Amino acid sequence: MGATRCAVLPEGNRNELASAVTEGGGVVVPIEEAEALIWTVTTGAEDLRALLDEHPRIQWVQLPFAGIEPFVDVLDQDRRWTCGKGVYAEPVAELALALALGGMRGIGQYARAGGWSGPVGTNLLGAEVCILGGGAITRSLVRLLQPFGTYLTVVRNRPEPISGVAEVVGMDGLKGAVAEANLVVLALALTKDTERVIDADVLDVMREDAWLVNVARGKHIDTDALVDALREERLGGAALDVTDPEPLPDDHPLWSMHNVIITPHVGNTPEMGIKLLWARVRENVERFGRDDELLGPVHVELGY
Repeated sequence: MGATRCAVLPEGNRNELASAVTEGGGVVVPIEEAEALIWTVTTGAEDLRALLDEHPRIQWVQLPFAGIEPFVDVLDQDRRWTCGKGVYAEPVAELALALALGGMRGIGQYARAGGWSGPVGTNLLGAEVCILGGGAITRSLVRLLQPFGTYLTVVRNRPEPISGVAEVVGMDGLKGAVAEANLVVLALALTKDTERVIDADVLDVMREDAWLVNVARGKHIDTDALVDALREERLGGAALDVTDPEPLPDDHPLWSMHNVIITPHVGNTPEMGIKLLWARVRENVERFGRDDELLGPVHVELGY
């Protein structure tokens, strides 16, 4: 097919990705000459749609993050779509483990204390862990959890076996899976079907000492129901890298709860992520030039 002709837009954002195109054997060209588009921001869906309407010769669009919910209405079957699916799995899984340990071992509570306090916390060692989602973050986290001797259950759309996981169940088995878990981790894509997947009914069946960790999207959780469960101590605690709303308002009750840890959506920071995205873009430019299968394909019909 020859050198892949890529536009890298919007201009002036993540200029490093232009070098990823050239390293992958492609050439950066104006949109009018492009057959592929590297979209570098997580916003601007209307601008992207307008560009594609104006330039129908674009055959492939690379989106920057794994979560593509801002672009669902732009997706079409006329071209190939890829995203950052799997790119950021390692750093996000690392943060999930840190949040789990910080919550379960009481680190967040100790950090807030103004003086010496009594012992709190439960072990991750030997715990029952339930992970929602069967993608790359889950697979990385499963590997990180192996030394802890946990009993792992994964809840996913397609209940196919995953190496290192004791049980894999479908979404219809969610309540049963979380009911005995000491730790529940959210690492799934946000779709219409998974919005508020953790609602009042699910929270009601969770253990009173269980910790909930969310490194996926804030809208996976019914925030009001979570606040009620935490306030009434029907849940051990929550460690949230994502919230709904986001950013979380300064006066939100979650900030003042002793059994809550909040990080500002930093599972993957820009400094961590740009190197990983650079490598993904380079690889996909190479693959597109060879007419090979692209990494991180978007399932247009499923919206992720």
